[in-house]
Amino acid sequence: MKSTIAIGMMLLVVGNLFSAMYDVSIKWLPEGSSAATFLLVRQFTSILMLLPLWFAAKKPISRHIKVHLVRANTGAIGAVCLIMGLIALPIATVSSLFYSAPLMIVLMGFLFLKETVTAAHWSAATLGFIGIIILLRPSEINWFGIAVLISAFMFAINQLALRKLPSTESPIVTLMLYNLLSMPLVLVMVLAQGIEAISWSLVAIAVSSNVFLLAYQWFCALAYRQAQASQIVVAEYTGLLFCVFFGWLFFDEWLDGLSLVGAGFIVLPSLIIPWIQAKRSQKKFIEQNAG
Repeated sequence: MKSTIAIGMMLLVVGNLFSAMYDVSIKWLPEGSSAATFLLVRQFTSILMLLPLWFAAKKPISRHIKVHLVRANTGAIGAVCLIMGLIALPIATVSSLFYSAPLMIVLMGFLFLKETVTAAHWSAATLGFIGIIILLRPSEINWFGIAVLISAFMFAINQLALRKLPSTESPIVTLMLYNLLSMPLVLVMVLAQGIEAISWSLVAIAVSSNVFLLAYQWFCALAYRQAQASQIVVAEYTGLLFCVFFGWLFFDEWLDGLSLVGAGFIVLPSLIIPWIQAKRSQKKFIEQNAG
C-alpha cells in the first residue's frame, strides 16, 4: 500500500513537469488570441495525435461514458478559463491561483468520495495553501483571476472523477474521450466568443501544448489509480515550483525572500509525508514481528 502511494506521488511529480511546460506554451500565444479558438484547435489536433495510439492499442472502449462525459465537459470549461488567465496574467500569478486545486481535491475527496484524510494530510494541504497565499500576494483580484480559480475547481472535479474509472481501463481511451466528448461544448464556446483566423503559429503552439498536456494527463490517469486522491495530492504542489523555474528561465521572473518561504511551505509537505509514512510502516512492521 505504501509503495503505491510513493509511485502515485512520483507519477504526479513527473506529470506536473509537463503541466508547467504546457503553461509556458500558452504564454507564447500571440496577444489578443481567442482562448476558445485555441482550445478548439488543441482538442482537434489532440484527437488526431491520439488516433494512431488508439488503433495500436486495438481500439479500446469504455463502459463508463457518463464519467467520461463529466470529465470532458468540466475539463473544457476549466481549460478555457485557464487559457484566458494565462493569456492575461503573469505565469507565477496563474500558477499560484491554480494550485489551490489540491486543497479542493482533499476537501471534495473527503466530502463526496468518503476518502480517509489523516491529520498529516490536512496539515500538508493547509501548509500548501498558506504557501500559495504567500506566493500570490495579488495587488488586485480581477475576472481573469476568478477564471483561474474556476479552472482550479474544475480540475479538482476532474481528478476526483478518475477514481470512478477502473484501473484496468486503458489510459488511451481516457485521453481520447476526454477530448472527443468535449467538442460540442467547445464549439459552443467558439461561437459565443467569436472565432479568429487560424494561423500556422497557432497550430504549432496547439500541437506542442498537446504533447505536454497529453503527457500530463497520462501520468495523472496512472497516478490517481494508485492511491486515494488525499494520499498523493500534495505532490501536485511541485508543479508550482516548476512554473516558478520556467518563469525565471523564459520570462525573467524572480522569487524574492518571502516567495521562497511560500515555496518552502508548498514543497516540504510533499517531501516529508512519504518519509513519515515509511517510518510508521517500518515501526508497525517491527512491532508486529516482535509481538
